[in-house]
Amino acid sequence: MNVSVLDLICYARTHSPFYQELYDGVEGSSLADLPVIDQAAFWAANTIRHNQVLTRAHTDGLIFKTGGTTKAPRVSFYTNEEWDTMCRTYAETLPAAGLQHGDRIANLFAAGELYSSFIFALNALQRSPIDLVQLPVTGSAPVEFTLSTMRDFDANVVAGFPTTLCRLAAHVVASVGSLPLVRLILFSGEALYDDQRALLSSAFPHAEFRSFVYGSVDGGIIGTAVLGLDDPRVFRAFVDSSVLEIVDVDTGRPITAPGQPGRLLQTDLTRRLQPMIRYPVGDLAEWVDAEDGIFRLLGRADEGARVGPVTLHLDHLRAAVDRAGVVHNGVQVVIRRVDARDQLVLRIAGAAQDVLDAVREQVHVISPRFELQAGRGTVAPLALEWVSALEVNPRSGKTLRLIDERPC
Repeated sequence: MNVSVLDLICYARTHSPFYQELYDGVEGSSLADLPVIDQAAFWAANTIRHNQVLTRAHTDGLIFKTGGTTKAPRVSFYTNEEWDTMCRTYAETLPAAGLQHGDRIANLFAAGELYSSFIFALNALQRSPIDLVQLPVTGSAPVEFTLSTMRDFDANVVAGFPTTLCRLAAHVVASVGSLPLVRLILFSGEALYDDQRALLSSAFPHAEFRSFVYGSVDGGIIGTAVLGLDDPRVFRAFVDSSVLEIVDVDTGRPITAPGQPGRLLQTDLTRRLQPMIRYPVGDLAEWVDAEDGIFRLLGRADEGARVGPVTLHLDHLRAAVDRAGVVHNGVQVVIRRVDARDQLVLRIAGAAQDVLDAVREQVHVISPRFELQAGRGTVAPLALEWVSALEVNPRSGKTLRLIDERPC
């Protein structure tokens, strides 16, 4: 096992009550010998008060919260040194994302309310090894302001969530037709679908599409774009600062051969305050080149459903169905594309009941952000689907918790 990995494990076991209990009685000489973090248990222990995950008191740094549910928010703690290290590590890879000397970048990521994306982009771009100019617009700015700012300051790169970029693109097409000066669109936080590309290409006819970064506020930075590859699903791991594993969904055994799908696990070697060791990041992936740390994303695993810019955790969605008083034999979460938007479908086993309004109300309770995005038309309205039986894994016979029907 890598010396830094051993050191991290020893530190977490010694100073974090959560890891102390998790590793009690565990022996082994590799990461594969350690248990995979159970997300529900991890976030139940990672509380604002009486935190059992942190290794010491949080006396410096930043606190972020996911953009998912608010009933049980996922809060991530960073020291100043950890945050700075992460931003500097990622900044070194910015040329691989397509940035060039002198680019003028409109930063449209989400800011405020403990979101991390705007601040991360701001800090990373400031630490770039090449000279850049940044326009800190934010994704919540009115599209009229964003457009005028980009034109006033000759922005030739725009970065943000695909839904934010598409909202801007629709305004550009309706108001001025196009912005031919924009040469690069950097997206992150969501997949970019063909219908979105078509709209963006209309507004920015000379733009190339590149992934800004693959990461999350939970796990930090996970992968960066690979220079020379056009597939936006392919990333290179930060091999000096983290260890990525792909493990079999059913057995948990590590996968090293290319082309075999599995759950993606991350161990961050730089975070000591809130250690992340064998943490399921929530995606399925396959190795392209395991030795070089190059992998391809294949979609969401079953920890959470990413619908447009919103993450809804599966346990909370099933609880929403129960709280709505629905009589059922099981719930399956389905995500599909409808009218060029993501749609959340709750597939329910049992006899059809007139409960859509009650279920929708409970879903809005667990995720006001989903209600907001549905109201804006960013995502399609919630739908219910009644079936006699839920789909199962043909290999294991287990019920599939999440089915992503969106095109790759």
